[in-house]
Amino acid sequence: MSRATKRLALFGALLSAFGEIHPFCDHWAQGSETARCKRLYGSYPVYRDGVAVGENRDKREGEPTMTASARGRRAVLFHVTAYTAIQTGAAVALTRAFGYRIPLPALAAGAAINAVTHAAIDRGALFLWLVGKTGQTGYVEHCQAVRLDADGTLRTESNGPGTAWIELDAALHRVIGVGAAAVTTWLATRRPSSQ
Repeated sequence: MSRATKRLALFGALLSAFGEIHPFCDHWAQGSETARCKRLYGSYPVYRDGVAVGENRDKREGEPTMTASARGRRAVLFHVTAYTAIQTGAAVALTRAFGYRIPLPALAAGAAINAVTHAAIDRGALFLWLVGKTGQTGYVEHCQAVRLDADGTLRTESNGPGTAWIELDAALHRVIGVGAAAVTTWLATRRPSSQ
């Protein structure tokens, strides 16, 4: 088998792990509390579930609190850790199933590209900056979802399922996955003796 064929095969396997596993990680492996809290910002105190102290009438004395920004960072860290473990595990399983062992430095590079960018995008600020710079603000503002609260109140949501935000987010992660697969492939196969 030629080196080019090996590279293409490895790239395809990595692309499926980095791109096609992404929706599973975001929608099955991520809990609703994590998804709800990862974009929290501010110095006001919140409980673990992201509810601001004093916002509801339930008695919650003694429950630990933290700033909203700290809760947001923790949620992103938890999500990205699980995401990276699943995605990297899938890359290893797929490539080994087809008889290829990716060198650890190459695999670590691809995992790092996906993890760092995923964290930055999911936190929200970088994502909104990119949306503004690429002229997609109108799309995000226009394509929101209407949610029904437990008390029957309707509210709009700009960044949950059924919104332009989630579509742009997924597209961005998948494009980055292509780059991560390409970098990992190049690093893994740059020497003729790599296998």
